[in-house]
Amino acid sequence: GQHLITAIAEQMFGFKTTSWELGRQRSVIELDTPSMAAEQIEALERSVNEKIRERVPVVVRELAADDPEIETVRSRGLPDDHAGPVRVVDIKGIDSNMCCGTHVSNLSDLQVIKLLGTEKGKKNKTNLVFLAGNRVLKSIEQSHSTEKALTSLLKNGPGEHVEAVKRLQSSVKVLQKNNLNLLRDIAVLIARDFKSKPVQSQLFVLHRKEGDSEFMNIIANEIGTEETLLFLTVGDEKEAGLFLLAGPVEAVENLGPRVAELLGGKGAGKRGRFQGKATKMSRRGEVEALLREFISHRSPEA
Repeated sequence: GQHLITAIAEQMFGFKTTSWELGRQRSVIELDTPSMAAEQIEALERSVNEKIRERVPVVVRELAADDPEIETVRSRGLPDDHAGPVRVVDIKGIDSNMCCGTHVSNLSDLQVIKLLGTEKGKKNKTNLVFLAGNRVLKSIEQSHSTEKALTSLLKNGPGEHVEAVKRLQSSVKVLQKNNLNLLRDIAVLIARDFKSKPVQSQLFVLHRKEGDSEFMNIIANEIGTEETLLFLTVGDEKEAGLFLLAGPVEAVENLGPRVAELLGGKGAGKRGRFQGKATKMSRRGEVEALLREFISHRSPEA
């Protein structure tokens, strides 16, 4: 398939192949052109499939290294240490190419070629992605399965899938924005509730699964950290999440790294705040015990 695409692309548009890769799922040809128009891709696909339908023979020949005909064969040149005959693959009336790989005996054996489009390659190069033969059939099967699943999930036909997904994405953005605003309001209310109590505790501990870093910092800002030590966490209750330790500068500098270690995470801090990521949120109770012990030793009554 690659030989055929390479030959036709060069004949039609003058795009030379500089490299190519046979991948597990798809194959890629690197073309010596900065871009390739959609119309060119369509024309190239039509042409290569016409050649397949025409059942063009593919013949493998061996020529002597000094045979003058070698000069007319497309190649990157022979290695300096090459010895013996040169293997040439002829696609009748289309291309002659030096190659040591396996080949079909007739283009019809390829069945069909589908060009999937282009991707950005190296400087001034374009990667042309393609499928050939059974891979095209497998791709159609996978696409059909996906289409059936989306039809069931979206409750509409394939022609409406894109618009349905766009509407869902738009709805999700609105919900995310509303959720963020509600979380901000909740953070402020939590802080005000704490501050409204006649006697405020020296330690404030809170975990909220759906919170985020901003949620924790709003609470810390609203409560203030001059007198109160705050241990705030968000995310999963047992595994990964975020944490914030805020309070008097000296206390946070002392306790921050120990809190991160207990939670199986990493963090950094400055000016009375130490925050980071945790992997063992199930150990929040141990952190709270550590903080209460610290406060009990710091309190004048202790």
